[in-house]
Formats: sequence, structure tokens, C-alpha cells
Amino acid sequence: MALQVFRSTLDMHKACEQLHMSRKRIGLVPTMGYLHAGHVSLFRYARAHADIAAATIFVNPAQFGPNEDFKRYPRDFEHDCSLAEEAGVDIVFAPADEEMYAPGYASYVEVEHVSKIFEGAFRPTHFRGVTTIVAKLFNIVRPQTAVFGQKDAQQVFLLKKMALDLNFNIEILVVPIVRETDGLAMSSRNVYLSNTERQQALVLSQALFQAQKRVQEGERRCGVILDEMKNIVLSGRPAQIDYIACVDPATFEILENALKPQILFLLAVRFGPTRLIDNILISL
Repeated sequence: MALQVFRSTLDMHKACEQLHMSRKRIGLVPTMGYLHAGHVSLFRYARAHADIAAATIFVNPAQFGPNEDFKRYPRDFEHDCSLAEEAGVDIVFAPADEEMYAPGYASYVEVEHVSKIFEGAFRPTHFRGVTTIVAKLFNIVRPQTAVFGQKDAQQVFLLKKMALDLNFNIEILVVPIVRETDGLAMSSRNVYLSNTERQQALVLSQALFQAQKRVQEGERRCGVILDEMKNIVLSGRPAQIDYIACVDPATFEILENALKPQILFLLAVRFGPTRLIDNILISL
């Protein structure tokens, strides 16, 4: 089917209702647009696990803080639609801000505890905005599956928790990080980096790959590995390290020893004014 684009929640809801009545399985991929190959991997995954692949393109104001990059966040709707259609997306939902947050809007969804650490500590209202918009999209589309990227590991944890706690009967699928050939994790914000910052940012994946190597060699002391990671990151002369951590991906509890079935190393680092996150999931 040709790509269909809906701008209103009512039209999107009606279209999805018809698909449900036809017993079509919908796979939803929420995005903020300015799409790249990482998003394409999500679309293709959704397409492989559903009859209909639906994408949302919405730069969600509720997940940006007052001094963050909402107004300058990159946007290219025509290119996004072209890329989505090539990747097999059937439906794009691209509402205006007022369509999702009418005047007087005052209802939010918040997952406690884990939303306050790491990303939540540096971006206090960010996850409330994410869980709220995704809950709204779940209600509008009512997909059977929803697909997210591993790069936003803490976000994925919180969305899984929200879906469980609020009884959304939706399977959350997670797709591995897509990287550039030099290792940098793909991100819409990479466009902010200068040529020098782009090269410096390679220390992020280098630090994560070093953590993976050390765990595979048998090192189980997280503190030792984190110190090595920090030294690698510092060699890239970052503007600021927000955090470098090792956690249990099942609980997001900080680990002192890498003894769980899976461990997650994650970091957030600033190069100039640009803030990048990355992580690596390691199975023992």
C-alpha cells in the first residue's frame, strides 16, 4: 500500500480502528523525525513483525527542558516520509503540537524511581514527557507491537515498565544500536557536531568496546572497568562527562561487580554544546 500520512488524532485513530477490524497486526515506531539508518532498522523490524508498519514523526515538546534544543532540533519532513516509505512504512502519523497538547493540557504519565537517575538526573522532566507521549500514541494507535532502539536503553526500560504497570497489551521490541562505520552511534543530534567534535566523540564507542573486551577477558570489577572507560573518554577532551555507569539492565541498579546474566554500560558525554548518549549490553 502507498504511504498514508495523517495529521489529526481522529483520522489516525479511525484508520487504525479499520485495521483492527480487518484483524491487521500493527507495529508502531515512535520517532521525532530527522530519520537515519538507525530508524530504518526499526521500521524494517516493525514491518517483519506486523502486517502494518506505522511510524510517528513528532518532536515532542514535553520531553525537552527549558534550555534544551526543542526549537533547533533538526526537521526534514519530506525526507523523513521518503525514507520511511522506502523502509516499508505504511502509515505516518505527524500531528501538530496543539493536536497532542491542547490548551490547558495537564495530564502526564510518570514512572517513578528509575526516571530520576542518569538521564533523569540531568533532564528532570524528560522521561515524564517520553512516557506521556508514548502512552498517548499507544491509546491512539493500539498497536500489537512497538519498536524502540537500544541506544535509548533507560527509555526502553521505563517504557517496558509503563506498559506492564498500565496494562498495555503491547509487545515492546528492542533493536540493537546502529553505528557509523567508525563506531559512532547514529543519532539525529550528530548533525550538531563540528568536524573536530565528531572525531573526538569516537571515544564513546571506544570506551564501550573496551568495557566489552575487559568483561570478555574475565574482569568483573565494575570500578576498574569504569576507570578505564573514563580515561578513554577524557582523551577525547569532552566538554563534560555527565555519567559513566554499569547497571543491571533488568532493574537499572548500579553494579559493583559484573556478575549478572547481562550487564549494561552506559554513558552521557558532552562535546561542545552537544550531548550524546551511548551504551553496550553485554551477556555473560
